[in-house]
Parts: sequence; structure tokens; C-alpha cells
Amino acid sequence: MPQITVEELAALMKKAAGVTVSPQQLMEKPETGFDVLGVDSLGLLGIVGELENTHGTPMPVDAERCKTPQQFLNLVNTTLMAGA
Repeated sequence: MPQITVEELAALMKKAAGVTVSPQQLMEKPETGFDVLGVDSLGLLGIVGELENTHGTPMPVDAERCKTPQQFLNLVNTTLMAGA
């Protein structure tokens, strides 16, 4: 099961939350809060929903509570690896 990359997360943020962030920005400042980036809780829910649809794997409840892209990627990728 492939891991979610910063590129994929950036694309999901645009698609599900309407927020444009470059993968470069996510890599350089992975601890920048979603709130600072403009992603609210509904946007994060949308991102989680898109991931579940794409990968056919339920994401942990905590995924929608993540505060930063790094925290989100760590949690989601751990879940995907466990389900592989």
C-alpha cells in the first residue's frame, strides 16, 4: 500500500478543502497548523473522506483531529501500512 505523499496531501487539500498549498510549503514547514493554512475541521473531514474513498481503508477517528500536515501524514501512513 503506497504511503500518502506531501504532493498527494496538497492535492487533497485543494480538492476537498479548496485550499491551495504547495507540496514544497508542506515539506518546509510540516508543523504549520491546518488552521494557519486555511483548512478547517470540515475541510479536514473532506480530506479524510477522499482518502477513504481512494484507498478503500477507513481512517482513524483521530485523523480529523490532527493539527498539522505532519501529524496527519504520520497517522494516515501508519494506518495504511498496518492495513497493507
